[in-house]
Amino acid sequence: MTGPQEVDTAEIRARYPDVFDRPASARLAMPMMLVAALGIFVFGLVDLDFSPSRLISGLSQLGWISMMMIPPDPGSSLPIYLKALGETLSIALLGTTLAAVLALPVSLFAARNIVPGVVRFPVRRFLDSIRGVDTLIWALVWINVVGLGPFAGVLAIAVSDFGAFGKLFSEAIEGADQKQVEGIRASGGSALHEIRFGLLPQVLPVIAGQVLYFIESNTRSATIIGIVGAGGIGLQLAEQIRVLEWQKVSFLILMILVAVAAIDFISGKLRFAIIGRRAVA
Repeated sequence: MTGPQEVDTAEIRARYPDVFDRPASARLAMPMMLVAALGIFVFGLVDLDFSPSRLISGLSQLGWISMMMIPPDPGSSLPIYLKALGETLSIALLGTTLAAVLALPVSLFAARNIVPGVVRFPVRRFLDSIRGVDTLIWALVWINVVGLGPFAGVLAIAVSDFGAFGKLFSEAIEGADQKQVEGIRASGGSALHEIRFGLLPQVLPVIAGQVLYFIESNTRSATIIGIVGAGGIGLQLAEQIRVLEWQKVSFLILMILVAVAAIDFISGKLRFAIIGRRAVA
């Protein structure tokens, strides 16, 4: 039994020398990466003044605040909170829709199967530069430009999502099947006909699903930018936290959670209606 096994092992070693005789650099690469990652993690904890004692004391404070939040109670401010929630939903819906409408034509100039690289490269970098700035920063910028209120929130979400939609839409266009485009070209269609009848019918369901997802995500973003003065329920939430009205804070948080869950349910139904369950599977 031992002889044949030794012969087979020798043959395997001779056949696959790269597997059995790996260089030292290849063997040490993974341990060195793990050690480097651990070193960066420890350095981050030290540099950011991580303190277990502060964390433990903070957890006790968090428990006290959680007890103060029970039961959730809007008091006499329920109509104001409902109006603020509607404002937040409007900010998310309008900002996302405006971004999608503006990004669709621009994404055509960022797709490699439509325009040459000399045109695509600056458009891509332009979209990257816009997408690299967070929605909260855009909100602070637009608040100083147009003033406080929901209009600044709509513009912040629209500009931030414009860069993201431009990238996502262009990638969807690049992944479209070229056979339909070639068929339209062979029948004498122009470049506009190729885009209108060959590409857009394929990518519009994908684009619609992405827009619906962003509406759900931007409901949370609209809450955050409301804290800095862009209107909506975030402004009410920041005010109640400032005055330590924890029961109202918990009620506002529940309102946000219910709204996000409802939008997620509705957008899921709409996505299935647009692209079909078989396509999702």
